[in-house]
Amino acid sequence: MTRPRALISGITGQDGSYLAEYLIAHGYDVHGAIRSTTVDLTKSRIASLTETGQVSLHITDVTDGHSLTRLIERVAPHEVYNLAAQSHVAASFDQPAHTGIVTAIGTVNLLESIRQVDPSILFYQAGSSEMFGSTPAPQNESSPFHPRSPYAVAKVYAYWATINYREAYGINACNGILFNHESPRRGRNFVTRKITSAIPRLLTGQQTELRLGNLDALRDWGHARDFVAAMHLIVSHSPSDDFVVGTGVSRSIRDFLDASFALVDLDWHKFVVTDPDLLRPAEADHLRADASKASRVLGWKPSTTFEELVTEMVKFDLGEHGLNL
Repeated sequence: MTRPRALISGITGQDGSYLAEYLIAHGYDVHGAIRSTTVDLTKSRIASLTETGQVSLHITDVTDGHSLTRLIERVAPHEVYNLAAQSHVAASFDQPAHTGIVTAIGTVNLLESIRQVDPSILFYQAGSSEMFGSTPAPQNESSPFHPRSPYAVAKVYAYWATINYREAYGINACNGILFNHESPRRGRNFVTRKITSAIPRLLTGQQTELRLGNLDALRDWGHARDFVAAMHLIVSHSPSDDFVVGTGVSRSIRDFLDASFALVDLDWHKFVVTDPDLLRPAEADHLRADASKASRVLGWKPSTTFEELVTEMVKFDLGEHGLNL
């Protein structure tokens, strides 16, 4: 029997690494698309997978349609997961055109390659709760989009391009509209990891303050490990459809600070400084998922609590500095 074969763009990111591990555990032959400028793989999130030969890597770029077409012809995947993006919301205000080219047009390039090579390939597009922007919470599959950043605008474009290829060409293309999901593998430029990675530095005196932006923004936080399982359920569902994925509970940045600093008996108010330069030109104030469709149709539910997520992240970052929780 032929092993299922998956191609993951953005495999070196947080989600890509967890998804690769998940698919390998489920018997998949996993391939990853990486850019030639990707950081040293020996230090990446998938180092253990590449060193043991569990993942095959291919150099390409989602902005290069011809390269993608050749790659899909060569790998002949059964499933393609598009996790590649310029995914930092704040950075998208500084690089709006680049964000659009990678996040929006990159998706079309993948869809077009699939259309040309093998329309039977299952395609998963990673959507984002940021697409809802200022739409009142809770947000579900029927909620209107009101993006509040170039990143969110690009994700909306990619979302509708995915649906268009499904309707126009019969491609098995689906969207997962994922709300915030974190882990110890989250990049340090994202607020949750910025907080947890600062804690050991504050404890040891290597850092004296933590500069953050809007502390009142409300987000629905889950664990990336749970969310990649949802990705697989979504792409495996027939007929192809779109699903919101989240925990259904929103918390503020202040709540995240409370939970993480309490683990080490620190008062975050003594260290946190609100920096006006870190405030976004436009903010998505309240994002909270109504994932009842994913629960009902796919049987998906998060297995990691908010408290468990925060503890895992703080424990990991303490360990990076030789400290214990």
